[in-house]
Amino acid sequence: MTMHAIIVEKLTGAFAPESLRVEDESHRHEGHAGHRPGGETHFRVHIVSDAFKGKSRIDRHRLINQALAGELAGGVHALAIHAYAPRETNSPSNT
Repeated sequence: MTMHAIIVEKLTGAFAPESLRVEDESHRHEGHAGHRPGGETHFRVHIVSDAFKGKSRIDRHRLINQALAGELAGGVHALAIHAYAPRETNSPSNT
């Protein structure tokens, strides 16, 4: 199973998202710290879930980091997080 698939599976299981997009951006980081041949080291996550209602941006990031703790400790070098509750003005599902 690829790291991308693991991230999608774990976030889906933890947050039952209304929408989820996981992008492997490793190709943009060639020559930088943490990059490996074959990629799967740098990801960007866009997630919309009811689990984030009433939570601060920091709390949302903490929840996602906890859900992906094993991956962040063993292979994923960088994770950019865009986490929203449904119907927030900046939520991708609201555009």
